[in-house]
Amino acid sequence: MDLLEYQAKEWFRETGIPVLPSQRIDRIGDLKGLKIPYPIVLKSQVRTGGRGKAGGVRIVTNTIDAIAAAQTIFHLPILDEIPEVLLAEAKYNADREFYLAVVLDSATRRPVLLGSHQGGVDVESSQELLQQVVVEKEFSPFYARKLIIKMGLQGVLIQPVSDIVEKMYRLFLQKDLDLVEINPLGVSATGELMALDGKVTVNGRAIARHHDISLMAQKMANRANCQNYFDILGNADLVDRSGNIGILGNGAGLVMATLDLVSDAGGRVKTCLNIGHGSNLDPAKPSFGDRLEQGLEFLARDKNIQVVLVNILGSVLKGVKVAESMSKVALNNSTPKTRNPLHPRIIVRFAGSELSSAQEQFSALAIPLIENLDEAVLQTVRQAKSSPAKKV
Repeated sequence: MDLLEYQAKEWFRETGIPVLPSQRIDRIGDLKGLKIPYPIVLKSQVRTGGRGKAGGVRIVTNTIDAIAAAQTIFHLPILDEIPEVLLAEAKYNADREFYLAVVLDSATRRPVLLGSHQGGVDVESSQELLQQVVVEKEFSPFYARKLIIKMGLQGVLIQPVSDIVEKMYRLFLQKDLDLVEINPLGVSATGELMALDGKVTVNGRAIARHHDISLMAQKMANRANCQNYFDILGNADLVDRSGNIGILGNGAGLVMATLDLVSDAGGRVKTCLNIGHGSNLDPAKPSFGDRLEQGLEFLARDKNIQVVLVNILGSVLKGVKVAESMSKVALNNSTPKTRNPLHPRIIVRFAGSELSSAQEQFSALAIPLIENLDEAVLQTVRQAKSSPAKKV
């Protein structure tokens, strides 16, 4: 099981490995309450390397630029993976960068210490740059110092880098890991060391032995079940058979962040549906309005779903267009005696332009339009708890 960078760094911090001040970003609004001073680095949280080259790492100096960058990164696929969360981290100026890792050698079944005087994405594929030390007996500081000397480090760096290797090995044993990696380990002009990026792989057979890791794995599995990467409609993802809430959004990261918020608020989500981005350059594929209509009708056919939370991030899409699509759905499903026509109660959260104009149209449909996501989630959970799922 591969951890995301922010998860790996939480373990680093607990182990005493130096990491920068950081904050997990689940949604765009989190940036308005950022506790880290600018400039900051926004990082896509995906399980692959090369994020910087792909555009998944941005340096920003103010809130406006941070929001714009986050909107882009949240919708940026890197090797077909869309980030569920971002990491906002303090900017750090490194004079030198190293590579460090502890890995389980599958052939000898022994831990191996790896190190290089050069950090970066190309180190792992360049065996000539890597130094290694096999831990043949019980670990001691000797092994760490041996690696540091083979890396060519001298003077005041030997002891602090050795200490970090020892802490990495301790984490490796405690959590039953296949890999713990720091790439790069930055060194500032003043000699300060900092783990600037981290990767951790948990041994799959060991997950059940650790309660905290088991919970993490279960949550990751639930989120994976909710991923529907821009398949227009494709198959909706079932999260909880006993749930009575549906989630519809325009982006995998947005949908999964919404799932987490609803779950944390005590709601039970049955189905998630990602209808993709608003813009569509292929005329052969359904427009955003068509996908929104089809998605709502799809969720409405499930009689166990009592409330649908529609979460739309309108970086390009305008609120009036969303309202027009919702109006079509309402007209297609209305009866003379109903004001909120669809079978499930619909709550819409929209963040974008033309909000006031859209508000008037939604008011006419008796569908709540809420800009604040936390408020929309609370209303959704409140409605769902007052309308338990039906038995069909």
